[in-house]
Amino acid sequence: MSTQRSLPSDAGTVIVGAGIVGCNVAYQLTELGREDVVVVDQGPMPTTGGSSTHAPGIMFQTAEPKELSKFANYSRQLYSELEGADGQQAYNETGGIEVARSEERMAFLQRRVEHAKAWGIPEPQLLSPEEVTEHLPLVDDSQILGGYYSPTDGQVSGVVACDALAREAMDRGATFVPHTRTEDVEVADGSVESVVTENGTIECDEVVIATNIWARQLGEKLGVHLPVTPVEHQYTMTESLGELADSAVDVTDHPLFEGYENVSGEKAKRLLVGPDRPILRDQDNAMYYRNHGDSYGIGSYNHEPIVPDPQELGGNTDESQGSVHEFTDYHMENATHPDRPHKAPRQASDELLPATAGKELEFKYNGMFAESPNGLPVMGPVQELEGLWTAAAIWVTHAGGAAKALAEWMENGVPRLDDGPIDLAHCDVNRFDDHEGSWDFARDIGGEEYRIVYNIMHPKWVWEDKQRDIRRTPMYHSHLELGGEMWAEAGWEAPQWFESNEDLLERYGDRIPDRDGWEGIYWSPLEGAEALHVREKVGLHDMTPFNKMEVVGPQAGAFVQRLCTNDMDLDVGDVKYTLMCNEGGGVRADITVTRTDQDRYLLLTTGREVGNNHVAWVREQSPEGVVVNDVTSSMAAMVCTGPDARKVLSKVTDVDLSDEAFPFFTAQEFYVKNVPVLALRVSYAGELGWEFYTPSEYGEQLWEHIMEAGQEYDIRPYGNGALNALRIEKGFRLWGKDLHTEHTPFEAGLGWAVDMDTDFIGKEALAGSETEPAAADGGEPALRHQVACLTLDDPEATILDDRPVLDPETGESLGYVHAAEYGYSVGACVAYTYLPPEYAEPGTSVEVLFEGDHYAATVQEEPLV
Repeated sequence: MSTQRSLPSDAGTVIVGAGIVGCNVAYQLTELGREDVVVVDQGPMPTTGGSSTHAPGIMFQTAEPKELSKFANYSRQLYSELEGADGQQAYNETGGIEVARSEERMAFLQRRVEHAKAWGIPEPQLLSPEEVTEHLPLVDDSQILGGYYSPTDGQVSGVVACDALAREAMDRGATFVPHTRTEDVEVADGSVESVVTENGTIECDEVVIATNIWARQLGEKLGVHLPVTPVEHQYTMTESLGELADSAVDVTDHPLFEGYENVSGEKAKRLLVGPDRPILRDQDNAMYYRNHGDSYGIGSYNHEPIVPDPQELGGNTDESQGSVHEFTDYHMENATHPDRPHKAPRQASDELLPATAGKELEFKYNGMFAESPNGLPVMGPVQELEGLWTAAAIWVTHAGGAAKALAEWMENGVPRLDDGPIDLAHCDVNRFDDHEGSWDFARDIGGEEYRIVYNIMHPKWVWEDKQRDIRRTPMYHSHLELGGEMWAEAGWEAPQWFESNEDLLERYGDRIPDRDGWEGIYWSPLEGAEALHVREKVGLHDMTPFNKMEVVGPQAGAFVQRLCTNDMDLDVGDVKYTLMCNEGGGVRADITVTRTDQDRYLLLTTGREVGNNHVAWVREQSPEGVVVNDVTSSMAAMVCTGPDARKVLSKVTDVDLSDEAFPFFTAQEFYVKNVPVLALRVSYAGELGWEFYTPSEYGEQLWEHIMEAGQEYDIRPYGNGALNALRIEKGFRLWGKDLHTEHTPFEAGLGWAVDMDTDFIGKEALAGSETEPAAADGGEPALRHQVACLTLDDPEATILDDRPVLDPETGESLGYVHAAEYGYSVGACVAYTYLPPEYAEPGTSVEVLFEGDHYAATVQEEPLV
């Protein structure tokens, strides 16, 4: 790898960090045609001394988050095309096996198969213990119940891949500068201007922070609080094993060996050797394995979280790695993991691989990697500074796909992989709330993410102890008094159901099927009772955490029109449902827009983790003369909905609430007793209802006024569990679940919210996509997929999201379940998916694979209610 020591004076893009992420980003940007890319790193290249240098490079592709599996699948294909410095393929496609030591883990491995089918990972399969040992003879099959096998899993050396990626990027014009520590990024008028290094300054238009465990430090200098947390885990390699004698390899003549040895020492002799048998994971004991020639490498997450202070991390030099700390023997020889207190890592390892028992552990170290608050990458454009991008908390496994998506995002405005756009709402750097930037939060939750990395986690699980009760709606104490089951969402404490509604089970219990499997964890029949009560009577729901924006200024109307797909020629008091699209025509958000004054609009959109992405998007698009205010925290919000809603509200206001005086999709300002409100005649539950917005200090009083007025009509509070059931059977979309940027409005069945006679962001990409042919030359149909509403044929069955939808005749995977919940009013589980158009026709029979069982389902006309 031929780098240059001199620092260019200017560049279009500067990438800070030449590890696996930085090299991948440079590779992808230059492949898209950029030539003025400069990569700087504090260490030597390609052995920079970061996580890529010490990582064993194992690549298990299957993960529950779709983004990680798609990134890994792309990375595997990319690395397979790379030629290492020794002329060999960079990727070792050995296959990967995850074993189970418990029945719970075997059920988890079945989910692995289903997620692999959903996300497109090739040929996933379950193995018996005997079949595991056919692939891995050194495994003691008496210790396991079975395994999950992914034939295309494997390993790539971070150093080999970095070298290969950098060489190709340099061939296309990129410049790599080692031994150059970045000290600061200079900005002016909210935009990046230059990168300041110890060896000089580079003027530039864009900067990508790809420094992984060091990302937080640079962000802090810029006033950008990135919740990227360095954590340590252990890795060691055994002495030579007689059982692996045939696998012994000498790599001292490898072209990269000398540089690798300078940084990593003697362990380079093993780290540079690729495995010749499947990589292995024992997640019940938080351990993983790969062979290094005639030695076995043992990785352990099976110890208490070790979270170093980012400000105290060392740097990389020719002689040392800042990402490596001294091995702590205590954590290998003792059971310190809070969830695994009964067995030390070394004991667990020797049980599974008896050939390692009693063998000396050589080349021991604690290697660091980065965690984020939800375990996903931190990537994308930073809203605070134009031209600043991040690519952090990304492993070797996912770096190729993450960099491809980021490069497309930077160059073409939309994250994409080879098979189409990929939604990155849950990876977006702008998803975080203010409190998540604190080191107190990042330290605790980064440590918790480390703790659970190999645990069996339910998709509805929320933090139980650490960093709770951070954000409370004004109705928080009222919720507790009513027995609210509080879950944390984006820091907000939000009720999922209310124990005070226990008596409703006597009324509605016979319409609520039991859930006694995986689908029943973190569920209460009270969700169903609350949903049915709203359909038949009246309920009150706290929707304060939903994101709320005010758009203000003389150009606000023109901006809102440019932002939205619908005709936004609104009178004051008008409310309209519309969409925001990105440049590629994918749905960026669905929003409700209210014109509250001549030059003032209120935009209401999804809350939860992804809501801040919408705020950042609107601010990014806003022109001069328009102010975008995030008023989420300053306004309490609630919705009173159900057949008796008008009767309840008429007791606390003199306003005429009739259909004639207060039509659907209109807004009025008035008083509820002594509380000023903005009331919208809309309801996400799909019943007669009004949403109320009031300054936060009035929120608790407003809640009490409505609850008191509703007593004679048996008003009940209801939580997010009931709301999700109500909205899904009504066919209302939830952005981030069954609506996102991977699909156009027409694919999502929302073409009625698009007016092609107006000008809006994404219109050009959508032009012609309402019709079947995408192009006059007979190209592929524009609608590759269409939204489909399914109901399970078994009225007692319930499934969860993210499982494959199959052709019942061929078993072919057609798509996956984006969202699923029982529809208590329709008496069936409702699931939303996207299918090839020929399968999306009502009446079509499909199957859903869930927990090992095939559930017959039928495509229905929507809405069901």
